[in-house]
Amino acid sequence: MSTPRPVAVVGGGAAGFFAAIACAEKLGRRGVVTLFEATPHLLAKVRVSGGGRCNVTHNCFEPTELVKKYPRGGRELLGAFHRFQPRDTIAWFAERGVGTKTEEDGRMFPVTDDSGTIVDCLQAAANRSFVRIRVQTAVKKVERTDAGFTLHLGDGTTHLAEKLIIATGGNKASGGLAIAEAFGHSIVAPVPSLFTFHIKDPRLTDLSGVSVEHVAVTAPGTKLKTDGPILVTHWGLSGPAILKLSAWGARGFAEAGYKFPIQVNWVPPHTRETLLKELGHVREQNARKQLTTFSPVAMPQRLWERFVAAAGIAATTPWAHVSNPALQTLATQLTAATFEVDGKSLFKDEFVTCGGVKLSEVDFKTMESRLCPGLHFAGEVLDVDGVTGGFNFQNAWTTGWLAGHAAAE
Repeated sequence: MSTPRPVAVVGGGAAGFFAAIACAEKLGRRGVVTLFEATPHLLAKVRVSGGGRCNVTHNCFEPTELVKKYPRGGRELLGAFHRFQPRDTIAWFAERGVGTKTEEDGRMFPVTDDSGTIVDCLQAAANRSFVRIRVQTAVKKVERTDAGFTLHLGDGTTHLAEKLIIATGGNKASGGLAIAEAFGHSIVAPVPSLFTFHIKDPRLTDLSGVSVEHVAVTAPGTKLKTDGPILVTHWGLSGPAILKLSAWGARGFAEAGYKFPIQVNWVPPHTRETLLKELGHVREQNARKQLTTFSPVAMPQRLWERFVAAAGIAATTPWAHVSNPALQTLATQLTAATFEVDGKSLFKDEFVTCGGVKLSEVDFKTMESRLCPGLHFAGEVLDVDGVTGGFNFQNAWTTGWLAGHAAAE
């Protein structure tokens, strides 16, 4: 019998586990897959994602629509999603006993609402396919040899592999980026994506927890525009509309030192003109009612009161006494409120970066390096990132599956 082919996977997150399982299941007894994780914690981001529920994917099953959710990497992922997409992810977990459910916004979770279900499923699948898992084992350096790769480990030992899959994530400390660079790969400098905005503004003070179901947000001076729910926080603004804007603007916002203006339309699809007309009708028909107690727009009362105050209108003013200039100012506040962003906070523990291994140097059919045969990449170590909603995990499952299968060839 021939010697089993050794494959090494570096990184014990979603992409690394999926790659290791895919490779081991395809190799069977023809190979040995070893997964290395530098920390004591496997699948750490899977465990905390979605508030501990694990937003495993999104019910977007059309690849041409799916790729629109990726500020970076969408073009490259199009072909990849034709080979493994959310429908395949759902089927993969279902075959291993994990049912999923879809929420109104399209996000998909395990029916248990517990990320532990996904963690347990991945670990069980790895065990069944005899993946060897080594935690607290950092890969310090990798050398190319005639037979493949020599991994120099943190404990002073070495490990030989015929194929190597790097799935270490995208943050600056990622050992995978240093390994890729050592093999000649260009690294797009990682910067945070998916973050909330620090804003100090009297219109938002003491309104933490107040949310609006649908707003439109733009970054003046750019083409960036997103929409969706928004949430007022202790430090400024969050919610899907803000997180999407942070993803699409990640690199530009980093270059601006996280100091930039945003403009919020709190009442789309109204424009300033259509809202002004509407407010004029309300003034005619509800002349005696007080402005602060009778709001014609769908918005929490406390927030409405702030915009009335910001328009310079006294709280007890009846609609009949609101002047045309005051009405115009109020319409502007509601459809084009400008806020100055002064810093960011990472979104919960779901640290996502844009940046990583340059995409043109990777073959997305196999996730193999175009510079170093036998070296494959998966997940966020690549310059790929998605908006919030399960898209970053789908990138991990897809690229992990492709890398694992190709490494088993």
